[in-house]
Amino acid sequence: MKELAKNIYWVGKVDTRKVPFHRLILEKGTSYNAYLIQDEKNVLIDTVDLLYGKEFTDTLGAAFDLSTLDYIVINHTEPDHSGALGSVARKAPKAKILCTAPAVYELMEMYKLDKERFQVVHHKEELSIGSRTLQFFETPYLHTEETMVTYLKEDEILFTCDIFSTHVADDDHLLVSSLADPSSIYEDYTTYYKLIMDPHRRYVLPMVNIVKSLPLKIIAPSHGYILDQQLGTYIDFYETSALQSRENVSCLILFNTMSGNTKKMARILETELTKAGIAVESLNTEKENLEEIYTKIQQADGVLFGTSTKYADIPGNLEVILKELKELEVEGKPAAAFGSYGWSGEAVEVVEDYLKAADLRTLRTSDIIKTTGMSTIEFPLRVRFNPEKSEKEIQLAAQVFADLLRY
Repeated sequence: MKELAKNIYWVGKVDTRKVPFHRLILEKGTSYNAYLIQDEKNVLIDTVDLLYGKEFTDTLGAAFDLSTLDYIVINHTEPDHSGALGSVARKAPKAKILCTAPAVYELMEMYKLDKERFQVVHHKEELSIGSRTLQFFETPYLHTEETMVTYLKEDEILFTCDIFSTHVADDDHLLVSSLADPSSIYEDYTTYYKLIMDPHRRYVLPMVNIVKSLPLKIIAPSHGYILDQQLGTYIDFYETSALQSRENVSCLILFNTMSGNTKKMARILETELTKAGIAVESLNTEKENLEEIYTKIQQADGVLFGTSTKYADIPGNLEVILKELKELEVEGKPAAAFGSYGWSGEAVEVVEDYLKAADLRTLRTSDIIKTTGMSTIEFPLRVRFNPEKSEKEIQLAAQVFADLLRY
């Protein structure tokens, strides 16, 4: 245990291995930062990697009576933060597990815990633990749906889990201020942002606004150094990076429509893309010159192809256009398929096959999950009959595609 402030301790684990992490190898290792707050109510904030769960529980239990633990805060469910939850919960039978609603069932399944052990906390909710107050802020998709940060109001400490982290194993230095050259962490700090947070940049600015609204002395992340000086520098980097985007970006929407529903989808996409600052042109392919369409496809920064389904196939002349894609300069251009259907909706899948065959950067559901953590948006985007009930999903899909174009 290392004291961070009065009755507030770092109780984490430094991992000096070359750590496998999100398809990477962390050459400098990392740390799994967990924190213990002792007050009228005792609180553990996050744990360590699953690999070190038993060691963590035994070590913490030797220094602190786990049976007196009142709360376990889990800011983020991934096993490098929640890995010791099961073993700690067994040693702390009265402790309530505090987390967001989406985290509950994940943690129940991961660690075979009863629902009664959990207490859901909501955005901006406060909890008194005696002389101190915890406040919780939901930060969804930074970098998965269930994430939150925890603020210790009286001490002005923000426990941010993955946000503001670095991947460095340093047994000798806990605080940035203890380094001979605090600026030496900046490369690791920016690299971490680019690899882990940048794909979720849409959600960074709302988080930054929360952080900037709080009086802060310390930012205590879940990996690497604890930030206790020049906090504005680290916060500003996140803000500046999230604001960086391409200017004058365009999107072409091409569609056919049988009963008007695919056209309605195109209009919703057009409206939402325009709101996001994208210059949009939406064309019914049956009413346009094909050579002009080919030119527009090559000029646009991204293209959305929409189709109805007729006898499991693409009606109208859209397939003629799709067959021509291989002859155009479109490799790597962002693209996606959408459409309405009445029965089976195979035509949208056929469109997607053409896009992939032409080497367009075809947006798929798996890409969205990997980059944003969102599992509620599906590509190709298909709607049965009238799209009105699916308007929110179509709007979110447009926002994701806008991000793909702008960043």
